Amino acid sequence: MAPVIRPRRLRTTPAMRRLVAETVVAPQDLILPMFVADGIDEPREISSMPGVVQHTTDSLRKAAAEAVRAGVGGLMLFGVPAAADKDAVGSGADSPDGVLNRGLRSLREDLGGSTVLMADTCLDEFTDHGHCGVLDDTGRIDNDATLDRYVSMALAQARAGAHLLGPSGMMDGQVAAIRAGLDAEGFSDTGILAYAAKYASAFYGPFREAVGSSLEGDRRTYQQDSANRVEALREVRLDLGEGADIVMVKPAMSYLDILRDVAEIADVPVAAYQISGEYSMITAAAERGWIDRDAAILESLTSIKRAGASMILTYWATEVAGWLG
Repeated sequence: MAPVIRPRRLRTTPAMRRLVAETVVAPQDLILPMFVADGIDEPREISSMPGVVQHTTDSLRKAAAEAVRAGVGGLMLFGVPAAADKDAVGSGADSPDGVLNRGLRSLREDLGGSTVLMADTCLDEFTDHGHCGVLDDTGRIDNDATLDRYVSMALAQARAGAHLLGPSGMMDGQVAAIRAGLDAEGFSDTGILAYAAKYASAFYGPFREAVGSSLEGDRRTYQQDSANRVEALREVRLDLGEGADIVMVKPAMSYLDILRDVAEIADVPVAAYQISGEYSMITAAAERGWIDRDAAILESLTSIKRAGASMILTYWATEVAGWLG
């Protein structure tokens, strides 16, 4: 007599389901994005991202220490300069006294090597036009002039104490330029987390409030078209060939197919960014009682890990690390 096959036997209790789980999210898989701002005396709520704030230096240090105690794998820092300090070339990005570099120094002094300190290596927060690079006379991004700025910014961030740099502007050749610049100045141990497949997404809206973006228009001439899949793999292979230590897919939840593709070809760790709009959608639905907030958060992170992410940037990193720890 043939045996009765009952897959449900392995779903009967929480302990059984935990025992046979194929995908597990751990605290060290999570990276907390953080915003440090000039011109504020206390943390400032980001209205479109309830629960997320622009930090002062003091509150940044406290929140970072809390995240590390919870067991998160790393911190990704973004700078929010005062509007008056922005200019056409993003001078504040590579100034040792710029808000991002000051924040990096503070965290490196506090935390040392107890976490992985990461920096957003992009000009958009620092330019008065809000684009990720230097504009030419026609108002388009000048790719090569932008690379020069990225190298200068990368060196400033390395000097400030970043362990990993995150070039997110999707400029051609950005990883190779930054790697060469770092190596030439003795920063061969500073790694590059390349935003290798970054799409022009409708879900970035809340982030633009978070960084006080000056952008008018869009970034479709340099970020990827959401219709394209093969192109993402081309971008990833280029970044791997240029020396990326980690490659990232951004956004995460609407691009799980891309994440799976990238995980299958990459011979380095793969990151995914659960972006601001994804955070805000779950938060808003939960506030209205439409979904179970905590279950939806964990399910979303598990799906990203299941698709192939080695690490996940999420604004829930500290909270979820506390659940999982």
